Amino acid sequence: MQEAKIFKTEIGGREVVVEIGKYAELSSGSCLIRCGDTVVMTNVAMASAPRPGLDFFPLAVDFEEKMYAVGRIPGGFKKREGRASDKAILTSRLIDRPLRPLFPKGMFNDVAIVSTALSVDVDIAPEVFGMLGSSIALSISDIPFLGPTGSVVVGLINDKFIINPDTVQRATSKLHLVVSGTKDAIMMVEAGADLVTEKEMLDAIMFGHEEIKRQVKFIETIVKAVGKPKRAMEFYKIDEKIDKEVRKYSEKLIEKALKETDREKRQIAQDEAEKGILEHFAKVYPDNTREVKDVLYNITKEIVRRKITHDGFRPDGRKTDEIRQIWSEISVLPRVHGTGVFTRGQSQTLTTCTLGTIGDVQKLDNLDEETYKRYMHQYNFPPYSVGEARPMRAPGRREIGHGALAERALETVIPSEADFPYAIRMVSEILSSNGSTSMASVCGSTLALMDAGVPIKAPVAGIAMGLIQDEKTGKTAILSDIQGLEDFLGDMDFKVAGTKTGISAIQMDIKIKGIDKAILTEALEQARKGRLHILDKMNKTISEPKAELSKYAPKIVSFNIEPDQIGEVIGKGGKTINKIIEDTGVKIDIEEDGTVYIASSDKDAIENAKSIIMSILKDIEVGEKFTGNVTRIMTTESGGEFGAKVYLTPNKDGMIHISKLSNKRVEKVTDVINIGDMVEVEVIKTGMKGVDLKLVKKL
Repeated sequence: MQEAKIFKTEIGGREVVVEIGKYAELSSGSCLIRCGDTVVMTNVAMASAPRPGLDFFPLAVDFEEKMYAVGRIPGGFKKREGRASDKAILTSRLIDRPLRPLFPKGMFNDVAIVSTALSVDVDIAPEVFGMLGSSIALSISDIPFLGPTGSVVVGLINDKFIINPDTVQRATSKLHLVVSGTKDAIMMVEAGADLVTEKEMLDAIMFGHEEIKRQVKFIETIVKAVGKPKRAMEFYKIDEKIDKEVRKYSEKLIEKALKETDREKRQIAQDEAEKGILEHFAKVYPDNTREVKDVLYNITKEIVRRKITHDGFRPDGRKTDEIRQIWSEISVLPRVHGTGVFTRGQSQTLTTCTLGTIGDVQKLDNLDEETYKRYMHQYNFPPYSVGEARPMRAPGRREIGHGALAERALETVIPSEADFPYAIRMVSEILSSNGSTSMASVCGSTLALMDAGVPIKAPVAGIAMGLIQDEKTGKTAILSDIQGLEDFLGDMDFKVAGTKTGISAIQMDIKIKGIDKAILTEALEQARKGRLHILDKMNKTISEPKAELSKYAPKIVSFNIEPDQIGEVIGKGGKTINKIIEDTGVKIDIEEDGTVYIASSDKDAIENAKSIIMSILKDIEVGEKFTGNVTRIMTTESGGEFGAKVYLTPNKDGMIHISKLSNKRVEKVTDVINIGDMVEVEVIKTGMKGVDLKLVKKL
């Protein structure tokens, strides 16, 4: 048996053990990380040659959740893991984003990273070890990589920062911040927060970076001990002669086209200029069209960036801190419980709010203890939103990621289940996209929630910040409310959402080798000012939740019963509760703690159902009178009639003995009452054997 190389460190007060060399020997790089009972294996591999004609870096990252890791058998007919859960997809994105910028430019070989949670202790989340393991596996492999990186989760409890908090700590933390970076700079930030200040967020990021520096130092010792020499590779590079000639011919033509501030006119001017340039060089370099196109891209990027950093001129003519024109509206769709349209420049979202009963919550099947989600936010990005004609597809990683970000941004202001016993589903349809549609969906969702009458704690708005950094001079420009071209050609996409008082979510992606504290500080402050401006615009459309829910939304009443009474309400095989639902037309959900939810658009039906349930649970006392129908005639084995069963409540009946049918002697029960007759009865005795009745009168 091959012996593993063991490396140990401490992260967040827990011992972390890295094993290398024992498993998956044919992968380019592999490591197994153990922390308590959580075990995560990460393997990386690279294709031997680039794919022909490829013009982007094909990095594939997969975080695999295995149900055996928590001792569960997957549901469904096949009893095996199927499509990745949303959380697994989001973790894959967390792994991808800080690593992607650290591969050499011009590298087009396929690289695959597979991180698998093999064993999971719910107190020790596996996701961050998937991130750490990916950095280790790449660093010790022969794959060219400019890392290593470190990754941590930072919590905030009682004004104290915690590294990689456990389950109990996560439940009370004001912050769930994921930070990745190199020893020199921050590469990626993602967070959900309970309205923390900009200073608290910045301090948390820098606190996390200090731990990242220690992790990078630890990984460097591993690389020194077991790292492979990096593979000798030839990276794609534009021929210097072609680059020089294309620049000489094209720069002024491209610069002239980029002077147009209207997006559509600018795009037409660019297309015409590029068409003429390509036609010219098709004769000069007929076999080098790709190189010519790449030079044109570089020229465009350099001109746009130079104009921003040196001239303060953005593509659409705005100042660096200027927000595009905003307009919004609500109550657009009459049958929908709540709608909000938010438009900022050429980015537009229509968000709908649908209210349902607690039975409509989303059931989760992943490695967490969390079993359901009451507040759901989904994001759709149809091709027409960017003017493209292509087939519609199922939501991809981008859609899931943007939906999750908007969900985090609003989660902290959603009322508790006790205060608002509804499941809430938000759907953001992107109608037009020119930058920052995830933040537009945050704004649209706030409008839709208030339009629906959901008593949110405060309105939330979001803004996307950008960064252009001159590589030669180091001069930087931080941009508020970036549009598509600035995102595409820029160095940072930094999304910040929150209320007037604090931050509820952030997400930062970097295309360069990281940013420092000074840039983060300026970006957060500029984002705060932009957020307040957007909130002010939204407040002019609607400033607080409507007093009443839509007439089409279900009305819900909740009350509590004792947990040991649940069985009485449900009845054998659900017979009792199904009868109540059938008779009243309501929807009933009962939680394990005894909370009962009754939903209907008819208030009278709700009250009727509630009174039936309360009557079921009410103790029957001697002297009480009931009205009910005769359900059965009681007979002896020889056929003699001795009594009758009478319906009292949905799960209780009583018996009238033949002697209690009249003051006179009665020969047969059916001489007085028959099955189906409505009667008024009085309780004369209760006990273990049942309820004894006497007939008051036949109705």
